[in-house]
Amino acid sequence: MTTPPPSDAVLQWMLDTDPALRWQVERDLLDEPPAVWEATRARVATEGMGARLLAHQDADGQWAGGAYFPADFDFDGPEAAEGAGQPWTATTWSLNTLRDWGLDAPALAGTAGKLAANARWEYDDLPYWGGEVDACINGFTLANGAWLGSAGPRDAAAADVSAIARWFAEHQLPDGGWNCEWVEGSVRSSFHSTLNALKGILDWEERTGDDSLRAVRHTAQEYLLSRRMLYRASTGEHVGPWVEYFGYPFRHVYTALTACDYLRRASLHDGVAPDERAADAIGIIRAAQNPDGRWMQQRHYPGRVWFALDVPVGEPSPWLTFHALRVLRWWDETVR
Repeated sequence: MTTPPPSDAVLQWMLDTDPALRWQVERDLLDEPPAVWEATRARVATEGMGARLLAHQDADGQWAGGAYFPADFDFDGPEAAEGAGQPWTATTWSLNTLRDWGLDAPALAGTAGKLAANARWEYDDLPYWGGEVDACINGFTLANGAWLGSAGPRDAAAADVSAIARWFAEHQLPDGGWNCEWVEGSVRSSFHSTLNALKGILDWEERTGDDSLRAVRHTAQEYLLSRRMLYRASTGEHVGPWVEYFGYPFRHVYTALTACDYLRRASLHDGVAPDERAADAIGIIRAAQNPDGRWMQQRHYPGRVWFALDVPVGEPSPWLTFHALRVLRWWDETVR
């Protein structure tokens, strides 16, 4: 079974959203030449959502005055209550978003140095580019450091995240992945933590050319693939209902879509064919498509935001539609 290419109407609907999405549609679904999509990508810094998010950056290089949480976050208040979600306005989340949108690093030239001087983690007041104890946070920071470091020599020196790269090799669990709760004694890997770590390591490899973590990355990929991306090794049951419910922005959550989006990148980077053990996860993505060729926003991750990045729950999402179509195109063109 394969998924037909998107209709002209669906393609135009995605193109008419924002430069942050348009350039990716041009590159990955329309196969436009670099001159076309690179020109669109350059607009992310000056138009639409990219410009709006950049406007919220503080003079000291941070967003909302904090590394992972806003400076005014009350760890004992209602925002910290169970089910209240995570504020998405602080520095790390804002950088993640801009990086995912393809913002050219020179648009943030000097930010790496400002963060080195001014940003500290809420955990033990650790320096920003030195990382934390949380595998997900370290994955985000490894990727953001590699990205901002590409702006120039001064930025590369300021955003030296090589210690975080070593941290992943040193803290890989015996089963092959990572768990953000390792510091509390957990010895079993987490799907969420492992995926966020993998994404950060792959970004590091792609942007720096350093392949010293490749074996570490492949071991962690095998942790997920040996579980067919969806299942518990102990019981064979689905790891959780969250794998089937897609929401954009993706944030830190593991789903069949976010996992297969990573596998696509890794496959292309490594020059290997897709692993057919991901077939069940691909099937979940395929089954979620509406008859009109689009994918719905199925969930919303609660918490404070600068502004809405996509449609409300229950409406067709251009971002989810793009990511799903891109994954299925990769799979269908290479798996027969």
